[in-house]
Amino acid sequence: MQLISITASNQLAAAPPKSSLLGRRELCFDGISSICCSDHRTVNDAVSSSDPPIPSRTPLRVPRTEGHCKDLGGLVGKDFLFTTRRTLLASLFMYLGYHPSRYLSAFALGDPSVTVEQVTPPVFPSGPLFPSEERIAQLFEKNTYSVVNIFDVTLKPQLNITGVVEVPEGNGSGVVWDDQGHIVTNYHVVGSSLSRNPSRGQVVARVNILASDGVQKNFEGRLIGADRAKDLAVLKVEASKDLLKPIKLGPSSSLKVGQQCLAIGNPFGFDHTLTVGVISGLNRDIFSQTGVTIGGGIQTDAAINPGNSGGPLLDSKGNLIGINTAIFTQTGTSAGVGFAISSSTVSKIVPQLIQYGKVVRAGLKIEIAPDLVANQLNVRNGALVLQVPQNSPAAKAGLVPTSRGFAGNIILGDIIVAVDKKPVKSKSELYKVLDDYNVGDEVLLQIKRGSETLELPLVLEQMA
Repeated sequence: MQLISITASNQLAAAPPKSSLLGRRELCFDGISSICCSDHRTVNDAVSSSDPPIPSRTPLRVPRTEGHCKDLGGLVGKDFLFTTRRTLLASLFMYLGYHPSRYLSAFALGDPSVTVEQVTPPVFPSGPLFPSEERIAQLFEKNTYSVVNIFDVTLKPQLNITGVVEVPEGNGSGVVWDDQGHIVTNYHVVGSSLSRNPSRGQVVARVNILASDGVQKNFEGRLIGADRAKDLAVLKVEASKDLLKPIKLGPSSSLKVGQQCLAIGNPFGFDHTLTVGVISGLNRDIFSQTGVTIGGGIQTDAAINPGNSGGPLLDSKGNLIGINTAIFTQTGTSAGVGFAISSSTVSKIVPQLIQYGKVVRAGLKIEIAPDLVANQLNVRNGALVLQVPQNSPAAKAGLVPTSRGFAGNIILGDIIVAVDKKPVKSKSELYKVLDDYNVGDEVLLQIKRGSETLELPLVLEQMA
């Protein structure tokens, strides 16, 4: 028995030792080296002595070496004899992933030998502006205090979920007309309040005026007068004269296409914004937001956006040549085609609004057929006279209205084709021509009656 036991022991000793059961796994770790450093502690050292021992599991001990790292393949083959493939791979990747030496180089990016001053480039002074830039900057600084911000009292700005203030359509601009507190703007800027038919002196808007210290002061804008046909309105604020900086009025009759112009306003609620462009066209028909057509408009490519309405269009000398009122766009923002009411129209309408609260227009006191009705009656050129009041100057001058015959057929009246040799092609053109005259002026009408062409003198009257 003793001999058999010894023989068995010798056989066991003579058998080649199985140092690893990994097989192909060794090939995976042969190329991995220098992973375990000499100063690493054993895993057993990290386990508290109070923890219960793990049964039937070989202690995970990492041998220490003097300045050298042990080959990971040999280490795994010796100490992880009974480790499954899944556990082995998971342990390996966790060890490699959390090993601090992998990322130490990523943290050392700075250079302590370099100071902030050494890597900061010098800042050179900008120097004086070019003469053209200096002139534009001075024009803006001079006229910005004459531009006000107007808010319709019936429309309040609201804060959306992103924290951005949503500016309503009632937000616009205006200009200080005189030191009495009169503010000129567009009719449609305060159109929501005007639709309630307010009386003269009633508050219809809030007006912000920029003071010399850069602070905007808020005032109540009371209605003085408004004209829907010209898209103009006049408000009044109770402000001190030192705060009011009236704008200078310039001529619009001498404008040239191509000359420089500047627009100041409050687009999208951004107060006192400057845009620069040129005069792109003259004598344009402006289709206002109020639904009327305004003649003699100025076209410009200076950026005009919602909120610029009512603001000034200035020439290169800083004089007011127009009131910005409309844009041609398909997106709601500037497309490079903006329109302004000419200063010649503004200077004629605003004094009447201040004095009378409305525009006193000169006219013929006759009823003119709408263009659609005239076209249906085969009148393609001129303004067709529908009715002429009895005992009126027009009736005394001999104007013939449209009537019906005994058989019910329509007998056309006189067709006005010119006023003082200025051609008239439609009803709107007739009113546009008459805007240049005052009450009591005598005009020479050229009319077409049947196959005849006649001329009749007529004194203009005040329209209701």
